[in-house]
Amino acid sequence: MSLAVSLTIDALCVIGIYAAAFMLAKARRYEHGGETEPSVVQSPRARLLGGIPNSLIGIAYYVFMVFAAWFLHLPTAWYAALAAAILAAAVSAYLAYSLLFVTRIPCRYCWTGHIVNWLLLGIVLASHARYE
Repeated sequence: MSLAVSLTIDALCVIGIYAAAFMLAKARRYEHGGETEPSVVQSPRARLLGGIPNSLIGIAYYVFMVFAAWFLHLPTAWYAALAAAILAAAVSAYLAYSLLFVTRIPCRYCWTGHIVNWLLLGIVLASHARYE
């Protein structure tokens, strides 16, 4: 496993954690009446899994990937990271579509997370081809 691959994944995850933490804080402010402007965190699509904020799930995903990045040379870790990355990229595709055509509210933190998710999937896929 290349040190550069692991560090790149970790750097992307730090960016993703920052974006997700920002959105989680914003969602908490809305819950407590601290925000009044329209936001994607008010959308039903901001909580796709049983009422849990997508941003909280994103933080858990990025933390998982930070650690998985160092074990991608092991088949079990690679397949787990691949499954997580595919799911994250698919959810990002759905949410990106929603941002563009349903919600129509600009959200640079959302787009940051989506781009990070798509890049992580590409890197995980490329890392397997490199070490097969």
